[in-house]
Amino acid sequence: MPSSATAMPTLYIPHGAGPCFFMNWNPADAWDRMADFLKGVAATLPQRPRAIVVVSAHWLEPEFTVTSSPQPELIYDYYGFPPHTYELRYDASGSPMLATRITDLLGQARIAAGQDTGRGFDHGMFIPLKLMFPDADIPVVQLSLRADLDPTAHLDAGQALEPLRDEGVLIIGSGMSFHNMRGFGDPRFGPVSDEFDRWLTGAVEAPPAQRHAALQQWAQATPAARLSHPPRAEEHLIPLMVAAGAASNGAGRRVFSDRVLETTVSAYRFD
Repeated sequence: MPSSATAMPTLYIPHGAGPCFFMNWNPADAWDRMADFLKGVAATLPQRPRAIVVVSAHWLEPEFTVTSSPQPELIYDYYGFPPHTYELRYDASGSPMLATRITDLLGQARIAAGQDTGRGFDHGMFIPLKLMFPDADIPVVQLSLRADLDPTAHLDAGQALEPLRDEGVLIIGSGMSFHNMRGFGDPRFGPVSDEFDRWLTGAVEAPPAQRHAALQQWAQATPAARLSHPPRAEEHLIPLMVAAGAASNGAGRRVFSDRVLETTVSAYRFD
């Protein structure tokens, strides 16, 4: 476990739908409670982060890869939204030094990892961080998912990154705890999302060894698992594994839950 009382927690947050927090929606308040949660996160931290690592659902690579540009561009990887949402800015600096620290830690754990100097920040990073840290004055790097989406590999990667927490680095998994695109807005998926949310919350809040074992087998845990995250589309859940792995023996708990577009979506914190 982190040795300092001021060690950073790790987080798994929902990042919404595209630029949803910065545009009109129907119903108008669909994303308001999620936005309020994200805006309040910074005040719950033990100190201001020295840097942030975001594990985004929107970046998959054959091996774990870290952004290493000192000033990454933004990637507007959402489609069909109002023109003004393609002018949103989040001009946080990158951190080549932190990128190297991450690849070194992964390498020490015998986990293949690389750096990408050309890759920018996708909306899984800059949309929620515009709410969480709006001044964009904290360096950020993004860590990709591994394309096989193997939960054990991502738990192990998180565990390798645990030392960053004592170094003032905030690790954020950015995704959605329910992400079946056909289910959003369909009331038949309300009970499905509720069932999976109950299981997921129980798994996160279990003692660490049980939590690790449960998350490894998440897809077989309940019939609602694959209805909430269809096969080969679970990239919005897997960032949770990195956050949970970096928690080591720390306790996990649900810190936010809301009904959004007929489905339940939650956020989790590990201390």
